Amino acid sequence: MITQEELKAAPKVLLHDHLDGGLRPATIVELAAEAGHTLPRTDAGELGQWFVESADSGSLERYLETFDHTVAVMQTAEGIKRVASECVQDLAADGVVYAEIRYAPEQHLTGGLSLEQVVDAVREGFDDGMAKAERPIVARQLLTAMRHQARSMEIAELSVAYRDGGVVGFDIAGAEAGYPPTRHLDAFEYLQRENAHFTIHAGEAFGLPSIWQAIQWCGADRLGHGVRIIDDITYDEPNGKVELGRLAAYVRDRRIPLEMCPSSNLQTGAADSIAEHPIGLLTKLKFRVTVNTDNRLMSGTSMSRELALLAEAFGYGLPEFRWFAINAMKSAFLPFDERLALIDTVIKPWYAEALNH
Repeated sequence: MITQEELKAAPKVLLHDHLDGGLRPATIVELAAEAGHTLPRTDAGELGQWFVESADSGSLERYLETFDHTVAVMQTAEGIKRVASECVQDLAADGVVYAEIRYAPEQHLTGGLSLEQVVDAVREGFDDGMAKAERPIVARQLLTAMRHQARSMEIAELSVAYRDGGVVGFDIAGAEAGYPPTRHLDAFEYLQRENAHFTIHAGEAFGLPSIWQAIQWCGADRLGHGVRIIDDITYDEPNGKVELGRLAAYVRDRRIPLEMCPSSNLQTGAADSIAEHPIGLLTKLKFRVTVNTDNRLMSGTSMSRELALLAEAFGYGLPEFRWFAINAMKSAFLPFDERLALIDTVIKPWYAEALNH
């Protein structure tokens, strides 16, 4: 069995992590006091517990309410900068060597900041975090547009304007049902014309049509979650027979990356337990699976914890964790030579040494 120390030391790559879902409880308490924002708990330990319990409640309303409190303390440049810096330091301490962290700039404007000022504040925070981190880490931004709002074109243009300034891609998030990605087709077509990268939250709360639209209509490079691709796979376990539907076969053949977030999926009801999570079968079938945290605060999780849960449920060890890390690094929106450098000089050497012991 892999030890906690090994888990933490293993180089990990994170593609799906929300900035407003990973704050330190103590920071929320301090920033809320400065902003005059009322919290459900004022003790950091109790507040952390409240976030996990609310996210675990099975009520989407309570789950979404948790973000009201994190977003409320991220309305000033200083607050955003601090949160961004701590995020990067926390990930580095957990052994993450590359991270794409997403957030919706449009949700941070109530204090009078412009969209550009929000992006600048996050960039300054990331730079500060990378400088202070105890281990080397590369952190980049993904700009998210909310699918129930009408600002996707504006955010897409912002992500292109900042692509040489720490922003590597675009994303849409929010309720899937009733808000198909095709509502934002103009933004995706614009991004394709600009040779820009984007991922789409799809196939979590809503099924195969959401995935099909994200890929075939919108041209997504990656799928945020994508767990429901399992609905297009017939698995006869006793006989070990597997049949892939057309969409599942296309996703696997094209190596479309799946940004899987096991703990988060349990909270939103996309899976009943880690052992029953589609990640097990999808890994066995060699889909381009990546492991992610989604919202570290709400799920009370980290990359090390996600890997530990998978090790426990499926018996995974270092060979599988190496595969996940390389899958994710190959799928990152970083330029190819930079991706290759991290794989060849950081990820592969560490695992080669660890596996030879």
